[in-house]
Amino acid sequence: MGSGRMGDDGNEPLLASKGSKDYGATSAEGQHADDPNYYLGVLKSELLNTGEDGLSEQEAAIRLERFGPNKLREKTTNIWWKLFLEFVQPMPMMIWMAIAIESLEAYLHDSSDGWIDVAVLVVLQLLNVLVGFMEELKAGDSIAALRESLKPEATVKRGNRVYNIDATTLVPGDVVCLGAGGAVPADCILRQGKPIQVDQAALTGESLPVTMFPGSDAKMGSTVTRGETEATVSATGSQTFFGKTADLVQGVDELGHFEKVLREIMILLVAAGVLICAIVFFYLITIGVDFWEVLAFNVVLLVASIPIALRVVCTTTLALGCHELAAEKAIVARLSSVEELAGMTILCSDKTGTLTLNKMMLQQDLPTFTPGVTRDEVLKMAALAAKWWEPPKDALDTLVLNATKEMDLDAYAQTDYTPFDPSVKKTESTVQLKSNGQSIKVAKGAPHVILEMCTNREQIRAAVEGKVLELAHRGIRSLAVARTKGSENGVWEFLGILTFLDPPRPDTKHTIDCANDFGVAVKMITGDHKAIAQETCRVLGMGTHVLGQESLPLMSAQELECATNLGRDYGELCRGADGFAQVFPEHKYLIVEALRQQGFLVGMTGDGVNDAPALKRADVGIAVQGATNAAQAAADIVLTEPGLSTIVTAIVTSRKIFQRMKNFVIYRIACTEQLLFFFFMSCIFYHPNEYNEDWPSYFYIPVIALVTITILNDGTIISVAYDNVHASQLPEKWDLNILYIVSSSIGLTALASSLVLLSYALSSSDPSSQWAQMGLPQLTYGEIQCLMYLKISLSDYFSVFNSRTKGWLWTRAPSYVLVFAFILATGASTWLSVYWPFGNGMKGIEWSLAGYCWLYVTFWAIVQDAAKVATYAALQSVGWIESVDVIDEEALKEARKELDIVAVA
Repeated sequence: MGSGRMGDDGNEPLLASKGSKDYGATSAEGQHADDPNYYLGVLKSELLNTGEDGLSEQEAAIRLERFGPNKLREKTTNIWWKLFLEFVQPMPMMIWMAIAIESLEAYLHDSSDGWIDVAVLVVLQLLNVLVGFMEELKAGDSIAALRESLKPEATVKRGNRVYNIDATTLVPGDVVCLGAGGAVPADCILRQGKPIQVDQAALTGESLPVTMFPGSDAKMGSTVTRGETEATVSATGSQTFFGKTADLVQGVDELGHFEKVLREIMILLVAAGVLICAIVFFYLITIGVDFWEVLAFNVVLLVASIPIALRVVCTTTLALGCHELAAEKAIVARLSSVEELAGMTILCSDKTGTLTLNKMMLQQDLPTFTPGVTRDEVLKMAALAAKWWEPPKDALDTLVLNATKEMDLDAYAQTDYTPFDPSVKKTESTVQLKSNGQSIKVAKGAPHVILEMCTNREQIRAAVEGKVLELAHRGIRSLAVARTKGSENGVWEFLGILTFLDPPRPDTKHTIDCANDFGVAVKMITGDHKAIAQETCRVLGMGTHVLGQESLPLMSAQELECATNLGRDYGELCRGADGFAQVFPEHKYLIVEALRQQGFLVGMTGDGVNDAPALKRADVGIAVQGATNAAQAAADIVLTEPGLSTIVTAIVTSRKIFQRMKNFVIYRIACTEQLLFFFFMSCIFYHPNEYNEDWPSYFYIPVIALVTITILNDGTIISVAYDNVHASQLPEKWDLNILYIVSSSIGLTALASSLVLLSYALSSSDPSSQWAQMGLPQLTYGEIQCLMYLKISLSDYFSVFNSRTKGWLWTRAPSYVLVFAFILATGASTWLSVYWPFGNGMKGIEWSLAGYCWLYVTFWAIVQDAAKVATYAALQSVGWIESVDVIDEEALKEARKELDIVAVA
């Protein structure tokens, strides 16, 4: 079998016997770089010639130093090149265009004010790019650090000892144990043993597992789906097939649905901005305003109206959300899953280990069905159907091996072994008694499967099935044990049934009740007996309508991937069920897909290789603590704390993140409406020269003032990502029509207040005007510009407080970060309006007038809030939205503390 089967003289084959100057040399690498018989300058026939005992620790340490860790070469992008690319994205290019036009206009008119405008635009560009770049950099580092915490493990044989190690410390020539549910930790050559099935979808896109025989090459990044064998590591790290083609198989982390929503909003706002700017442009040209001046003003107005901070706020909010979820013991592998978790409406939960403790407690009751067989004999046969000299693979092996004496097992030698396969639900091995050489086969598994193997099945069927059903109704699980009679070719005899309990977690019932209260229906999916599933559902208050596998068809993977009518044919059936029992992996996939096709946002929890297809298909795949590498690879979120309570906490956190993003969208649309429509109406319908012949024929604010509004407000609006919000009692979803209506109630009210103030201010020179009658000072045109600059700036930031609640703005306290940002932005705007330093015809106003402006804007902020509250009330009255309570997080935390105390006790 070539290098796949190692010679007995290969325990210390290569490096340990060489001097350090020899093994460290690299000249041989270049000499044999293209020679397939060499690995990094070392002859493969020597390197991979490992004996049955595996490498020694000394040899492994030397090889690790020689060949490096089993990690992919990290792709490093030149940070300066990455920063340069940020400057040529669509948004920055618009600002570059504005800078170019302003520069040309300033040059043609030899205007110092024009060059100041250019300088401020450059500052805006730098702030926009650098802040966004730094936030994305931090977000990327954070996600990378979180993912790094999910360190892969490998089972290795060294010095004739089998144990688990960090997979990054594997070296070429190591003997590793591959088993169902585990990822292939490096490129390997299969040693002598039974064939295994390997899922190579991550590498080849092939949806069906590939059967591999001794001598086959299993590639890093693939997953064992069936069988168990030993293999020799043939390449590690960047020398693996996966490492060499990493750029082709690594996915790009997308922001998902939220990014699509933002793109839709961006298109709408840009389209509205372009339309209004075009109207303003042609109007000003027709009344004789200088072409370059009009062009410069319109380009900057468009820049100011577009949400420049969109990407920054989006990235920061989601990155902070990942940190919050990590603190709640949920590690995010895909950013968009944060938003999808907030909208999840159905959670399909695995039973064992998620709803239950996955700590099997062996019961004294052990019925036997073969005369003369004792309880201890049944336990010993069950233990022989496992690899008793290795660390237990699962809770069942742990249960059986802890109940038997190892010295009784060591009297046997295992000559063949078939590990547990979820599709056949049994484990089988061939053992030989060392004292006389007699061989027999032993098996353990689901009672109905083991029963069908045995020759005496008809005589004992009624007794076995009756006992299993009786136990199941009491919530007790069963594991049948059988062996061949006399020899390995003898007939199978049914020995007995092991009985054990896997009790629910102390917090599971409370967690399920909370999930139901939060609008998430929890459905249990298990491979256990239907009666056990019903009893577990009853105890947990989930209902007792549990479907068995007979209710669902067993379709192939190819049929499932192509099926588009699962929702129509099985959606109602799955939606009405409280749980599913005795299901196979294909059933789990079908259940998830049928519910998705019904329009539900489906979450799926799991821990084994049999859960991986459904985890990948679900909108939110959640790998629970202790999940296999296959489950973790397929999941969007990986839990690092046992149980379901972490998921409920993560749901609450994700809904708060969603609320922050929704608040930001409402705010940004409202601000754009106020800014765009104000300048549209003030340019076309307001004529300052009618009040004073020395004033221009249309009202405008200089470019520098627009840019300053953008810098201060967009520069500080990132604080929204840190705001205090409440999680909705029901799942969240995007309804842009509602958001546009609510935003308009805020933005158009602010617009009205701006137009009213402009009308009053322009009439200030008239002694009979209401402005003069209120004792306010007469204003110059430059002072009116400063006043309107202050008013728009203040209105914009007050809109943040309007946007963040459905009720009155004072019903929920903002975060300290948001308050500090508000003080910074409004304080700077007020100071600038009083001491305007940039010229451009604008003149600072008096402090008293600035104070009156604050009072005016504060009053109108309450009016805006009233308009918003009235809008929500109107939408509720016509049934477009429903009144939804918020989650009481304090009560939730207190309840969890009490449950933790109970669990410890």
